[in-house]
Amino acid sequence: MSIYVGNLSYEVTEAHLTSAFADFGAVKRVYLPTDRETGRMRGFGFVEMSTDAEEDKAIEALDGAEWMGRDMKVNKAKPREENNSRSRGGGGGGRRNSFSRSY
Repeated sequence: MSIYVGNLSYEVTEAHLTSAFADFGAVKRVYLPTDRETGRMRGFGFVEMSTDAEEDKAIEALDGAEWMGRDMKVNKAKPREENNSRSRGGGGGGRRNSFSRSY
């Protein structure tokens, strides 16, 4: 499982998050998504730790804590939901008949 970390400063780096979460256990991975067009950090990230117990300790200690001038939102990450329009080929990719039937 991983931890969602929201309301982050746009100045946060992977090293910053690793350091903040290392107090609660071994950090396996940190991911900070960036905006495709600007390349700027999006204000949230994900942290994976070695055990669920370490993740639980980090969540309990850091949720709502002020860090780098912002109140962090920290909780268990939810699985990503599939976007139905993408899974069907981008919406509208199907063929339509050019006539209508009337009975």
